[in-house]
Amino acid sequence: METRKEPLKISISTQKGGVGKSTMTSLLASVLHYRMGYNVLVIDCDFPQHSLNNMRERDRVNIMQNPYHKKMAMKQFQAINKKAYPIIRSKAERALKDTAEQIAKSSPQPDIIFFDLPGTANTKGVLTTLKSMDYIFSPVTADRLVLESTLGFTKAFMGLPSSEQEGKEQQIWLFWNQVDGREKTGLYEAYQIVIERLDLSLMKSRIMDSKRFRKETEATGSYVFRSSLLPAEAHLLRATRLDLFIEEFLRITKL
Repeated sequence: METRKEPLKISISTQKGGVGKSTMTSLLASVLHYRMGYNVLVIDCDFPQHSLNNMRERDRVNIMQNPYHKKMAMKQFQAINKKAYPIIRSKAERALKDTAEQIAKSSPQPDIIFFDLPGTANTKGVLTTLKSMDYIFSPVTADRLVLESTLGFTKAFMGLPSSEQEGKEQQIWLFWNQVDGREKTGLYEAYQIVIERLDLSLMKSRIMDSKRFRKETEATGSYVFRSSLLPAEAHLLRATRLDLFIEEFLRITKL
């Protein structure tokens, strides 16, 4: 009898606000679920705002009101005949329990579970839940305060005792987000030397900054980018280099 593969637990996590963890979670989840054939589950632990769950509710309304998005949703359903990925409201201290309960009643079973966690490490349950992840991807920007905070937390976090994961080795990857094409490449090279000296893993792909990251479906009348019900359009993935990020993400996670 073939043993079912356990779903991967992944968090886009950072201790600095405004660097795109929830946005990246929704973009990745939608592309993987709707376009690439994976079954995705999202656990929204960002209490009390639950930004991803609230985004899903806005998406439902906006798609029905916008002819372009409604047409895209119809085409998508006809093409893949697949339900939207679930977004489960939770808290960090209950995240693993709520996940197990959701998996028990899910059909099909998820391949990937994204955990959107609060950005404060001292929030109850955050560190325990992060320690249970298979992969953590941490966005960083070319800002000294953001970088120093992220590097300091990452090194400290890696030194914490491991959770009981049946011998799994957790991987933490930093990635450049909100990259301004006008910034000097020497700035990134200098920062990368620091990251290498700390023996931290850094993804090769860089995600370019774009106003589209800050716009949901109600503000994108003639295209799709940030949505929990539709995947970002392919040409926009290329323009922001998210396509390269996703390729590297899949190689790292071996999905």
